[in-house]
Amino acid sequence: MKMKAVVAAGLFVFAVSLGALAQAVPPAVKKAEASIDAEKIRAQVKFLSDDLLEGRYPGLRGGDLAAKYIATQFALDGLKPAGDNGTYLQWINFVGMKVVPEHTTFALVPQKGNAINLKFADDYTVTNEKLTPSVNIDAPIVFVGYGVTAPEFGWNDYAGVDVKGKVILCIVGDPPSNDPKFFGGKALTYYGRWTYKFEQAARMGAVGALIIHRTDLASYGWDVVRNSNTSEKTNLRDNKMPQLEAASWIQLDVARRLFEASGMNLDSEMTAAGKRGFKAVELPVRLKAHVESTVRPFQSANVVGILPGTKSGKDQAVIYTAHYDHLGFVPGMKGDNIYNGAADNGTGCGILLEMARAWSAMTVRPPHDVIFASVTAEEQGLLGSEYLGQHPPVPAAQIALDVNYDMILPIGIPREINVNGAQRTSFYPTVQATAKRFDLTIVPDPRPEAGSYYRSDHFSLSRVGIPAFSVDPGSLYEGHDRAWGEAEEKDYNEHRYHNFSDNYSPDMDFRGNAKLARFGMELGWEALSAPSTIHWNTGDEFEAARKASEQSK
Repeated sequence: MKMKAVVAAGLFVFAVSLGALAQAVPPAVKKAEASIDAEKIRAQVKFLSDDLLEGRYPGLRGGDLAAKYIATQFALDGLKPAGDNGTYLQWINFVGMKVVPEHTTFALVPQKGNAINLKFADDYTVTNEKLTPSVNIDAPIVFVGYGVTAPEFGWNDYAGVDVKGKVILCIVGDPPSNDPKFFGGKALTYYGRWTYKFEQAARMGAVGALIIHRTDLASYGWDVVRNSNTSEKTNLRDNKMPQLEAASWIQLDVARRLFEASGMNLDSEMTAAGKRGFKAVELPVRLKAHVESTVRPFQSANVVGILPGTKSGKDQAVIYTAHYDHLGFVPGMKGDNIYNGAADNGTGCGILLEMARAWSAMTVRPPHDVIFASVTAEEQGLLGSEYLGQHPPVPAAQIALDVNYDMILPIGIPREINVNGAQRTSFYPTVQATAKRFDLTIVPDPRPEAGSYYRSDHFSLSRVGIPAFSVDPGSLYEGHDRAWGEAEEKDYNEHRYHNFSDNYSPDMDFRGNAKLARFGMELGWEALSAPSTIHWNTGDEFEAARKASEQSK
């Protein structure tokens, strides 16, 4: 589940003027929007977060039940199947990997002095992306700064160094910047995400990567790294990208000891790595490791249905996404051992299902296809949506927009929205004008350095060029001040987020979920009926992917 994302507000005068020029939303669409029912969303969330579904873990009974239930709802709505072999289910081959700590060793071996033996979970984490039961590594370590190759910024941490067969050491986050046109300024770009650093290391031929964790740069503590990487990690079995034998994190203190063993100072080296002119350096230290893992092949499915438009295949389709998976349950644990995931992401699924019903019941057909996709394995690293992006039901170049819903707290009617990523597209003025009509204020991002855009399923669609963003509430709700909304969010994050207590409750208020569903439905119609296809703003990091998909048509 992503961290809460918000974006900077635009100029509403400009937005309203553009909105006035747009085609009026037809009465049939407004009527369908009005039919969206908060109590129907409640019913969906109540069922999906029931103990019967056992936390909806991918590849287990509860996850399969959730997928089949959503597919049944799509069928009842009359959506066209868009999965495998005439079904709604798009099956994906996964492999679960879990390190066996008692049989795994990790040591930093300097040319001089004693080896530094590390303790799994406390000092480091590791995943074998090769998906084999065991792997042995004995390779030199190369410090490559931030591990970034960004030609648009004239930055290449791999320049002049060969890392094939070696292990790279890099810093989490982006090179430091206050210029929004250079690595996003204070806002995190994808270059700063750990996923990119592992991907780039593998592309460069490295066998392993060590990411130096630092809480202020990562925006989360070591506990998050440890908890996210010491249980089973799910991987796409058929991933064609280069993979690492050891995708690892190390504690900041471990990195300090590593540099000391190299006769270097961590702080000064990290400072130098953030400046132009940095040169990668091979350290006089090797990583010697044996990684042993249990390997669990399994399948889990995305659920995909289409409401065909009158001009199918003529670009401009719209896709709505929401992940249905959650964290499953803990076998043998006494008491409540099920991660029911009512808010995360029963709410997004409830919205998706109610939107599918409303779209299907509309008395006019949309001009282009409307796709509904409830995806799996989001909690495992956006894997279901990654597969969907690589295998969309219609070519990516023919999808104008993805609108994603993820963890919409059912606590009332919001007066603000977060539409993180919309400002990066030509569609943003329409989003602004629509928000104005719905009496929703677009609010600025208080923590752009957290890089929340890269932490939910819309990101997977943007990577293949599809303009994509999530719709979320802000902190201001009808009948309450901002402090109340912030307190509600804080209470959820501290006591229920990814916890056994994220359960359905009869006192939940789904009116806000319904409002955001209506807002998303109207955005979808406007994208479908826009005079030209939506595109990424010039220079955006996803512009090239969009152009590539269009050229491949």
